[in-house]
Amino acid sequence: MRVRTKEYEMLDGTRKTLVERVGDGSIITRFDKTPLPRGPDDVVCPHFLELKWATGCPYSCAWCYLQGTFRFQDYGKNPRPKAFTRVEKHLQAFFEGDGIRPEILNSGELSDSMITEHRVRPFSRFAMELFEAQNRHKILFVTKSPEIGNLLEAGDTKRSIVSFSINAEKVAKRWEKAPPVKNRIEAAGLLNDAGFKVRLRIDPMVPIEGWKESYSNLLENVFSRLTPERITIGSLRGLQSTINNSKDRSWTEYLDERSNWGKKIGTATRKEMYTTLTTTLKQSHGFRKVAFCKETVQMWKDLGMDYKKIRCNCIH
Repeated sequence: MRVRTKEYEMLDGTRKTLVERVGDGSIITRFDKTPLPRGPDDVVCPHFLELKWATGCPYSCAWCYLQGTFRFQDYGKNPRPKAFTRVEKHLQAFFEGDGIRPEILNSGELSDSMITEHRVRPFSRFAMELFEAQNRHKILFVTKSPEIGNLLEAGDTKRSIVSFSINAEKVAKRWEKAPPVKNRIEAAGLLNDAGFKVRLRIDPMVPIEGWKESYSNLLENVFSRLTPERITIGSLRGLQSTINNSKDRSWTEYLDERSNWGKKIGTATRKEMYTTLTTTLKQSHGFRKVAFCKETVQMWKDLGMDYKKIRCNCIH
């Protein structure tokens, strides 16, 4: 199976030859839907490798973009793992490719990474066995699930990174039909205790009434249990396809600005939210390893941060 490479211009202006896809790209392909930012209103999102081992998610977050992504499929966003034999074939071709730079493969872009944890052969064990047999690449599990028993039993933590999506409790209870945030934080803590690299995504932030206190409490709950490797912050946004296919659209009342990545919360409010969280992280928790998800060049500049040095959830 052919591993196709391509020269990419990076955010910092350098050029690197990276994997574009493996075979037909149905399992491993580079996420490059966001063009390189050229102007102040362009969105920043580094290109990363997707491991498309499954589609769909069992949770029902009101703003889930998978509602729009799979709107033309009969099965919608219901979880659909692909055959592990096929996934393994593509991964082995990738692992054996010559001259490939070390990569992180994101297994949670089109699906929650932990949708098969109660099966006889869960994806986490299958994937970790394959990744632990080589020493160049890592797998990123992205999840809202606290079902981490298989990860803890696997033993070797060097080839795996686990990222939990969390939110303020009031926001999660209102719009996320997913496991309680406190359970996710405890799962993150257990994995951190076991030696895993653990990342967190606070995304999407929503400016509900009392949001400053709600998100301050969230950070207190996190840092009373663990110090994550990094935190990526994002704010509420919605592509039109997502909005059109959402059953509960009450969250769209907070979207009052258009961008080239759908509708967003107004710039001034987003800046205030990001400033509040980053300040609290620095002053109260001594934490500075922060990045922003799908934010504009201008927002990075306004916050006094260099997007060209971004270290966010999906990359090294």
